[in-house]
Amino acid sequence: MDDGTRAEWPAHGVETLPWQQQVRGGTREDRMLRSVDATIPPLIKTLDYTPPLAVLLTTEKALLAVAQADTDAQGHSAALSRFMVRSESAASSKIERIEASARDYAKAMAGSKSNTSATSMVAASAALHELISRVAENGRFELEHLTSAHHALMADDPEEADYAGRLRDMQNWIGGSDHSPRGALHVPPAPERVAGLMEDLVAYLNRDDVPVMVQAAIGHAQFESIHAFTDGNGRIGRALVSAVLRRRGVTRNAVVPLASGLLARRDDYFASLGSYRLGDPAPLIDLFARSAHAAAECSRETIARLKAMPNEWAAELKPRAGSAAAALIGAFYDHPVMGAEAIEASADSATSQVYRAIDQLVDAGFIEEITGRKKNRVWAASEVMAELDELDRRIQAAMHERKQDG
Repeated sequence: MDDGTRAEWPAHGVETLPWQQQVRGGTREDRMLRSVDATIPPLIKTLDYTPPLAVLLTTEKALLAVAQADTDAQGHSAALSRFMVRSESAASSKIERIEASARDYAKAMAGSKSNTSATSMVAASAALHELISRVAENGRFELEHLTSAHHALMADDPEEADYAGRLRDMQNWIGGSDHSPRGALHVPPAPERVAGLMEDLVAYLNRDDVPVMVQAAIGHAQFESIHAFTDGNGRIGRALVSAVLRRRGVTRNAVVPLASGLLARRDDYFASLGSYRLGDPAPLIDLFARSAHAAAECSRETIARLKAMPNEWAAELKPRAGSAAAALIGAFYDHPVMGAEAIEASADSATSQVYRAIDQLVDAGFIEEITGRKKNRVWAASEVMAELDELDRRIQAAMHERKQDG
C-alpha cells in the first residue's frame, strides 16, 4: 500500500508567460523580451519527504542543541528573547546586503531614521516578533500572520509602503535587472497563482506529522519559491523558520539566530534553494540543521554572558538596594536602549538621583549616550549591544570551521 512517503521531491514546473512588466502606474515592455519562463512550485500540503539518514541524524542533533539553548534562556525569557530576535533579524538582513553597526542599530531602535539600513533591521525585528507571537498565540499558521509580519517589515519603507502586507499582483524575479527578468536566477510563479500556493503552504506548515527541521526548511524554500510579496520575501521567509520551531514546541523562550549560520554560507544557501527547485530538498535541510546547531551552541555562551551581566554590574557598582542605580541595572538588562523618559520611569526616583545613576553607569562603561545631543538623549547598554555582533561573529566562525572539517 502506498503510504504517501516520498524519497524524492517534485521539481518545479515551468510556464512561459508573455512579457509585459507590471510597474507602478502602468506597464512597460522590454522590446528585446517577448516572453519569460516562470516556475510553478508543486502543491505540497499532503506531500511527505524523508531525507537521507545522515541528514536526518543531523537534524535531530540540531533540534536537541536548540532545545538546550532554549532551556538556558528560561527564567530570563523576556530580555533574552528580545536580544535573540534582534540577533536573528540583524543576520537575516545582512543576507540581503543590509548592513549596519550595533551603534546605528541602537539609534534606530531609539527612533532615529538617519540610517536606512539600521531602520530596516529594526523593522525586521518587529516582523519576526510579530510572526512568532501570532503563530504561538494561535498554535497554527494563518495567511494573515504572514501578511501582518510583512506589513511590520515594510510599512515605513518609502518605496514599498503601499504594498506592505499585500500579496503581490505583479510579476517579480530574483537577479536580472530592476526592469527586466533577463538573466534572472529565479522567476517565481505568475501573480494569479500566488494566493492558491500560499494557501497550500500554510496547510503544510500546520501539519504535525512532518519532522520539524524538514518542515522548517521545506516551508522556507517553498515560500521563497512563491515569492509572495513584491519585496522582503527573504526576511519573512527566514522568520517563518523561527515560527515553525516555536509552533512545534522546540523553542518556548528564545529565538536561535539560524540566519547567522546561513550568512556564513550564503552561496551554499542560495545554491541549496536552487536544488530544492530542481527536486532535491536535502542540501537545504542539511544546511539549516548545521546552521541551527552552530547557532544554538554559540547562543548558549551568549545567554550565559547576558544572564551574568546584571550581577557583574551590581558587583562593581555596589548600588544601595532600592536606589536609582540598582533599578537602572535591571532596566538596561531588559531594555538595552532607552531615552531619558523611559529611564526616569524605570528608576522611579528623583530626577537628580536618576542622572547621578546614569553617570555612574557611563563612568563604569556599562552604558553610553549614543545621540551626541543635549536634548532627547538616548543611552545604550554597550556590552549588550556589542554582544549582538559578537554572537554573529562566533556563529559564522563555527560554520566556517565545520565546513573545513567536512
